[in-house]
Amino acid sequence: MAAEFLVMLYEYSPVFYITVISVCFIITVAVVLGWFGFDVPVILRSSDEAESLTPVPERKMVQVTNPFALEMDSTVGTVTEGVNLQPYCLEDCVLSCFWGCGVQALQAALQSHQREVPLSTPELFQEALEFSYHHHQSFNVSIQKEEKEEYLTQMPPDLGVTDFGSLPRDRYPLVAVLTLANTETRDNYNIVASVTVLHIPDDKYRLSARILFQYLLTAQGNLYDLKPLFMSADNSNLSGTTEPSTSTQGVEPQPESPGEKGEESDSEGEWPDAQGRDCVVCQNAPINRVLLPCRHACVCDGCVCHFQHCPICRAFVLESFALANQPCDDEEEEEDLIED
Repeated sequence: MAAEFLVMLYEYSPVFYITVISVCFIITVAVVLGWFGFDVPVILRSSDEAESLTPVPERKMVQVTNPFALEMDSTVGTVTEGVNLQPYCLEDCVLSCFWGCGVQALQAALQSHQREVPLSTPELFQEALEFSYHHHQSFNVSIQKEEKEEYLTQMPPDLGVTDFGSLPRDRYPLVAVLTLANTETRDNYNIVASVTVLHIPDDKYRLSARILFQYLLTAQGNLYDLKPLFMSADNSNLSGTTEPSTSTQGVEPQPESPGEKGEESDSEGEWPDAQGRDCVVCQNAPINRVLLPCRHACVCDGCVCHFQHCPICRAFVLESFALANQPCDDEEEEEDLIED
Protein backbone atom coordinates (compact mmCIF):
# COMPACT_ATOMS: atom_id res chain seq x y z
CA MET A 1 0.00 0.00 0.00
CA ALA A 2 2.78 2.41 0.86
CA ALA A 3 4.51 1.74 -2.48
CA GLU A 4 1.28 2.32 -4.38
CA PHE A 5 0.72 5.55 -2.45
CA LEU A 6 4.22 6.84 -3.29
CA VAL A 7 3.78 5.90 -6.96
CA MET A 8 0.48 7.77 -7.02
CA LEU A 9 2.12 10.85 -5.45
CA TYR A 10 4.97 10.62 -7.95
CA GLU A 11 2.52 10.53 -10.83
CA TYR A 12 1.01 13.77 -9.55
CA SER A 13 4.40 15.41 -9.26
CA PRO A 14 3.17 18.85 -8.06
CA VAL A 15 1.44 17.28 -5.05
CA PHE A 16 4.50 15.15 -4.27
CA TYR A 17 6.91 18.07 -4.35
CA ILE A 18 4.60 20.29 -2.29
CA THR A 19 4.26 17.58 0.36
CA VAL A 20 8.02 17.02 0.62
CA ILE A 21 8.72 20.76 0.82
CA SER A 22 6.04 21.27 3.49
CA VAL A 23 7.43 18.49 5.69
CA CYS A 24 10.97 19.83 5.36
CA PHE A 25 9.78 23.36 6.20
CA ILE A 26 7.97 22.21 9.35
CA ILE A 27 11.00 20.25 10.60
CA THR A 28 13.34 23.19 9.89
CA VAL A 29 11.12 25.66 11.77
CA ALA A 30 10.86 23.33 14.79
CA VAL A 31 14.64 22.87 14.92
CA VAL A 32 15.27 26.65 14.70
CA LEU A 33 12.74 27.43 17.44
CA GLY A 34 14.19 24.75 19.68
CA TRP A 35 17.73 26.07 19.09
CA PHE A 36 16.77 29.58 20.22
CA GLY A 37 14.91 28.34 23.32
CA PHE A 38 11.29 28.83 22.26
CA ASP A 39 8.60 26.39 23.40
CA VAL A 40 8.50 23.43 21.01
CA PRO A 41 7.31 19.86 21.56
CA VAL A 42 9.58 18.00 23.94
CA ILE A 43 10.00 15.15 21.45
CA LEU A 44 11.92 17.51 19.12
CA ARG A 45 14.41 18.49 21.84
CA SER A 46 17.55 16.56 22.59
CA SER A 47 18.38 15.22 26.03
CA ASP A 48 21.66 17.17 26.06
CA GLU A 49 19.74 20.45 25.87
CA ALA A 50 17.56 19.50 28.84
CA GLU A 51 20.62 18.70 30.94
CA SER A 52 22.41 21.97 30.09
CA LEU A 53 19.83 24.33 31.62
CA THR A 54 21.31 27.43 33.21
CA PRO A 55 20.77 27.31 37.00
CA VAL A 56 18.39 29.94 38.35
CA PRO A 57 20.38 32.65 40.16
CA GLU A 58 19.53 33.21 43.82
CA ARG A 59 18.64 36.73 44.92
CA LYS A 60 20.31 37.81 48.13
CA MET A 61 17.84 38.84 50.82
CA VAL A 62 18.15 40.70 54.08
CA GLN A 63 16.16 39.91 57.20
CA VAL A 64 14.18 42.75 58.78
CA THR A 65 11.35 43.13 61.28
CA ASN A 66 8.10 44.65 60.08
CA PRO A 67 6.21 46.06 63.10
CA PHE A 68 3.07 46.96 61.11
CA ALA A 69 0.09 45.03 59.75
CA LEU A 70 -3.30 46.27 58.61
CA GLU A 71 -6.51 44.41 57.83
CA MET A 72 -9.77 45.75 56.44
CA ASP A 73 -13.33 44.52 56.27
CA SER A 74 -13.78 44.07 52.52
CA THR A 75 -17.38 42.80 52.74
CA VAL A 76 -18.83 46.14 53.82
CA GLY A 77 -17.76 49.73 53.51
CA THR A 78 -18.51 52.69 51.28
CA VAL A 79 -17.36 56.29 51.06
CA THR A 80 -20.49 57.53 52.83
CA GLU A 81 -20.71 54.78 55.48
CA GLY A 82 -16.98 54.41 56.09
CA VAL A 83 -14.82 51.30 56.46
CA ASN A 84 -13.46 49.32 59.42
CA LEU A 85 -9.67 49.03 59.69
CA GLN A 86 -7.92 46.66 62.07
CA PRO A 87 -4.23 47.44 62.70
CA TYR A 88 -1.93 45.02 64.48
CA CYS A 89 1.47 46.33 65.57
CA LEU A 90 4.41 45.05 67.58
CA GLU A 91 4.71 48.46 69.26
CA ASP A 92 2.36 51.33 70.07
CA CYS A 93 1.48 53.05 66.81
CA VAL A 94 -0.65 55.82 65.32
CA LEU A 95 -3.21 55.33 62.54
CA SER A 96 -3.77 58.26 60.15
CA CYS A 97 -6.37 58.16 57.36
CA PHE A 98 -6.37 60.48 54.33
CA TRP A 99 -9.61 60.42 52.30
CA GLY A 100 -9.47 61.54 48.67
CA CYS A 101 -5.67 61.72 48.62
CA GLY A 102 -4.20 63.03 45.37
CA VAL A 103 -2.25 60.50 43.33
CA GLN A 104 0.49 62.94 42.39
CA ALA A 105 0.64 64.27 45.96
CA LEU A 106 1.21 60.76 47.35
CA GLN A 107 3.94 60.03 44.80
CA ALA A 108 5.61 63.35 45.61
CA ALA A 109 5.47 62.53 49.33
CA LEU A 110 7.09 59.14 48.79
CA GLN A 111 9.82 60.74 46.68
CA SER A 112 10.45 63.34 49.37
CA HIS A 113 10.90 60.48 51.85
CA GLN A 114 13.65 59.07 49.63
CA ARG A 115 15.40 62.35 48.90
CA GLU A 116 14.84 64.56 51.94
CA VAL A 117 13.50 63.84 55.43
CA PRO A 118 12.17 60.33 56.22
CA LEU A 119 8.43 60.41 56.93
CA SER A 120 8.51 58.81 60.37
CA THR A 121 5.64 60.79 61.98
CA PRO A 122 2.03 61.58 60.94
CA GLU A 123 2.83 65.31 60.94
CA LEU A 124 5.72 64.90 58.50
CA PHE A 125 3.58 62.76 56.20
CA GLN A 126 0.74 65.29 56.31
CA GLU A 127 3.10 68.13 55.40
CA ALA A 128 4.60 66.09 52.55
CA LEU A 129 1.11 65.62 51.07
CA GLU A 130 0.75 69.44 51.04
CA PHE A 131 -2.85 69.03 52.24
CA SER A 132 -3.89 67.54 48.89
CA TYR A 133 -6.76 65.47 50.30
CA HIS A 134 -10.44 65.91 51.18
CA HIS A 135 -10.36 64.79 54.80
CA HIS A 136 -7.75 63.77 57.37
CA GLN A 137 -8.65 61.58 60.34
CA SER A 138 -6.12 60.67 63.02
CA PHE A 139 -7.10 58.62 66.06
CA ASN A 140 -6.08 60.50 69.18
CA VAL A 141 -5.45 57.41 71.30
CA SER A 142 -2.38 55.48 70.16
CA ILE A 143 -3.01 51.88 69.21
CA GLN A 144 -1.56 49.57 71.83
CA LYS A 145 0.95 46.97 70.72
CA GLU A 146 -0.29 43.47 69.86
CA GLU A 147 -3.87 44.65 70.28
CA LYS A 148 -6.51 43.90 67.65
CA GLU A 149 -9.30 46.45 67.59
CA GLU A 150 -11.38 47.78 64.71
CA TYR A 151 -11.42 51.51 63.97
CA LEU A 152 -14.15 53.08 61.86
CA THR A 153 -12.97 55.77 59.48
CA GLN A 154 -15.36 57.65 57.19
CA MET A 155 -15.79 60.79 55.16
CA PRO A 156 -17.79 63.49 57.07
CA PRO A 157 -21.30 63.81 55.59
CA ASP A 158 -21.14 67.62 55.65
CA LEU A 159 -18.41 67.57 52.98
CA GLY A 160 -20.93 66.21 50.48
CA VAL A 161 -18.37 63.88 48.80
CA THR A 162 -20.05 60.71 47.52
CA ASP A 163 -17.58 59.76 44.76
CA PHE A 164 -14.14 60.60 43.41
CA GLY A 165 -15.05 61.17 39.77
CA SER A 166 -14.99 59.00 36.69
CA LEU A 167 -12.08 56.83 35.59
CA PRO A 168 -9.21 57.51 35.26
CA ARG A 169 -9.08 59.22 38.63
CA ASP A 170 -6.53 61.62 40.06
CA ARG A 171 -7.30 60.74 43.69
CA TYR A 172 -7.10 57.58 45.78
CA PRO A 173 -10.22 56.92 47.90
CA LEU A 174 -8.27 56.20 51.09
CA VAL A 175 -4.64 56.16 52.21
CA ALA A 176 -3.94 54.66 55.67
CA VAL A 177 -0.60 55.41 57.33
CA LEU A 178 0.79 53.55 60.36
CA THR A 179 3.70 55.12 62.29
CA LEU A 180 5.35 54.32 65.60
CA ALA A 181 3.94 56.35 68.49
CA ASN A 182 7.04 56.52 70.70
CA THR A 183 10.30 58.13 69.63
CA GLU A 184 12.49 55.66 71.52
CA THR A 185 11.03 52.66 69.71
CA ARG A 186 11.83 54.06 66.24
CA ASP A 187 15.52 53.38 66.82
CA ASN A 188 14.74 49.67 67.32
CA TYR A 189 13.17 49.15 63.89
CA ASN A 190 14.48 49.69 60.41
CA ILE A 191 10.89 50.22 59.14
CA VAL A 192 9.35 53.42 60.49
CA ALA A 193 6.07 53.70 58.57
CA SER A 194 3.58 51.67 56.57
CA VAL A 195 1.50 53.27 53.78
CA THR A 196 -1.57 51.39 52.53
CA VAL A 197 -3.60 52.58 49.53
CA LEU A 198 -7.19 51.30 49.58
CA HIS A 199 -10.09 51.36 47.17
CA ILE A 200 -13.49 52.12 48.73
CA PRO A 201 -16.64 51.76 46.59
CA ASP A 202 -18.60 54.94 45.85
CA ASP A 203 -21.57 56.01 43.74
CA LYS A 204 -19.65 55.88 40.43
CA TYR A 205 -17.33 52.92 40.98
CA ARG A 206 -18.88 49.98 42.83
CA LEU A 207 -15.83 47.69 42.86
CA SER A 208 -15.57 46.02 46.28
CA ALA A 209 -13.22 47.42 48.90
CA ARG A 210 -9.68 46.14 48.60
CA ILE A 211 -6.04 46.98 49.22
CA LEU A 212 -4.35 48.37 46.10
CA PHE A 213 -0.76 48.99 47.23
CA GLN A 214 1.31 48.68 50.38
CA TYR A 215 4.62 50.46 50.94
CA LEU A 216 7.14 50.22 53.77
CA LEU A 217 9.29 53.27 54.59
CA THR A 218 12.66 52.73 56.25
CA ALA A 219 14.68 55.02 58.49
CA GLN A 220 17.40 55.23 55.80
CA GLY A 221 14.96 56.80 53.31
CA ASN A 222 14.31 53.64 51.30
CA LEU A 223 10.92 52.61 49.95
CA TYR A 224 9.79 49.02 49.44
CA ASP A 225 6.64 47.74 47.77
CA LEU A 226 5.01 44.74 49.44
CA LYS A 227 4.26 41.92 47.00
CA PRO A 228 2.13 38.83 47.66
CA LEU A 229 3.38 35.25 47.49
CA PHE A 230 1.25 32.66 45.69
CA MET A 231 0.98 29.12 47.06
CA SER A 232 -1.32 26.18 46.49
CA ALA A 233 -4.71 26.46 48.17
CA ASP A 234 -5.04 22.67 48.67
CA ASN A 235 -3.71 22.91 52.22
CA SER A 236 -6.13 24.52 54.65
CA ASN A 237 -3.22 25.80 56.75
CA LEU A 238 -2.25 28.23 54.00
CA SER A 239 -4.86 30.77 55.02
CA GLY A 240 -2.36 32.64 57.13
CA THR A 241 -2.72 35.81 59.12
CA THR A 242 -1.42 39.23 58.28
CA GLU A 243 0.10 39.72 61.70
CA PRO A 244 3.60 41.17 61.52
CA SER A 245 6.41 38.68 61.77
CA THR A 246 9.25 39.10 64.21
CA SER A 247 11.63 37.46 61.74
CA THR A 248 10.39 38.74 58.42
CA GLN A 249 12.39 37.54 55.44
CA GLY A 250 12.16 38.50 51.80
CA VAL A 251 13.11 42.16 51.51
CA GLU A 252 15.06 42.82 48.37
CA PRO A 253 17.96 45.18 49.01
CA GLN A 254 17.28 47.52 46.07
CA PRO A 255 15.59 50.78 47.12
CA GLU A 256 12.73 51.96 44.94
CA SER A 257 13.47 54.73 42.50
CA PRO A 258 11.06 56.57 40.16
CA GLY A 259 9.75 54.01 37.68
CA GLU A 260 11.38 51.11 39.55
CA LYS A 261 10.02 49.16 42.50
CA GLY A 262 11.81 46.95 44.95
CA GLU A 263 9.98 43.83 45.97
CA GLU A 264 9.26 42.64 49.45
CA SER A 265 7.48 39.72 50.95
CA ASP A 266 6.23 39.60 54.52
CA SER A 267 6.63 35.83 54.71
CA GLU A 268 8.05 34.42 57.89
CA GLY A 269 11.60 33.19 58.20
CA GLU A 270 10.38 29.61 58.63
CA TRP A 271 6.99 28.40 57.42
CA PRO A 272 4.86 26.77 60.12
CA ASP A 273 3.77 23.24 59.29
CA ALA A 274 6.15 23.24 56.32
CA GLN A 275 5.98 19.46 56.04
CA GLY A 276 2.43 19.72 54.69
CA ARG A 277 3.51 21.87 51.75
CA ASP A 278 5.30 19.52 49.37
CA CYS A 279 7.17 20.53 46.24
CA VAL A 280 4.86 20.35 43.20
CA VAL A 281 7.62 18.62 41.20
CA CYS A 282 9.15 15.90 43.38
CA GLN A 283 6.24 15.71 45.91
CA ASN A 284 8.81 14.88 48.58
CA ALA A 285 10.75 17.90 49.91
CA PRO A 286 8.98 20.89 51.51
CA ILE A 287 8.48 24.08 49.50
CA ASN A 288 11.21 26.59 50.31
CA ARG A 289 11.79 28.55 47.08
CA VAL A 290 9.96 31.57 45.64
CA LEU A 291 10.32 32.12 41.90
CA LEU A 292 10.67 35.63 40.49
CA PRO A 293 9.08 37.59 38.91
CA CYS A 294 5.86 35.51 39.13
CA ARG A 295 6.32 35.03 42.95
CA HIS A 296 5.00 31.45 42.98
CA ALA A 297 6.21 29.41 45.96
CA CYS A 298 5.99 25.87 44.62
CA VAL A 299 9.40 24.11 44.45
CA CYS A 300 12.21 22.98 46.71
CA ASP A 301 15.96 23.63 46.58
CA GLY A 302 16.63 20.42 44.67
CA CYS A 303 14.14 21.09 41.86
CA VAL A 304 14.57 24.82 41.31
CA CYS A 305 17.74 24.32 39.24
CA HIS A 306 15.95 22.11 36.69
CA PHE A 307 13.41 24.65 35.42
CA GLN A 308 13.52 27.75 33.28
CA HIS A 309 9.73 28.11 33.42
CA CYS A 310 7.50 28.26 36.49
CA PRO A 311 5.65 24.92 36.92
CA ILE A 312 2.48 26.84 37.84
CA CYS A 313 2.14 29.67 35.30
CA ARG A 314 4.89 28.79 32.75
CA ALA A 315 6.46 32.26 33.11
CA PHE A 316 10.23 32.58 32.64
CA VAL A 317 12.12 32.29 35.93
CA LEU A 318 14.73 35.02 36.25
CA GLU A 319 15.80 34.38 39.86
CA SER A 320 14.58 32.95 43.17
CA PHE A 321 14.97 33.35 46.90
CA ALA A 322 14.69 30.99 49.89
CA LEU A 323 11.78 31.01 52.32
CA ALA A 324 13.69 29.43 55.21
CA ASN A 325 17.05 30.41 56.62
CA GLN A 326 19.83 28.14 55.37
CA PRO A 327 22.80 27.48 57.69
CA CYS A 328 26.07 28.62 56.20
CA ASP A 329 28.97 26.25 55.52
CA ASP A 330 31.02 27.59 58.44
CA GLU A 331 28.22 26.89 60.89
CA GLU A 332 27.86 23.35 59.53
CA GLU A 333 31.59 22.75 59.90
CA GLU A 334 31.48 24.02 63.50
CA GLU A 335 28.60 21.67 64.27
CA ASP A 336 30.56 18.73 62.81
CA LEU A 337 33.57 19.62 64.94
CA ILE A 338 31.43 19.80 68.07
CA GLU A 339 29.94 16.38 67.31
CA ASP A 340 33.40 14.90 66.76
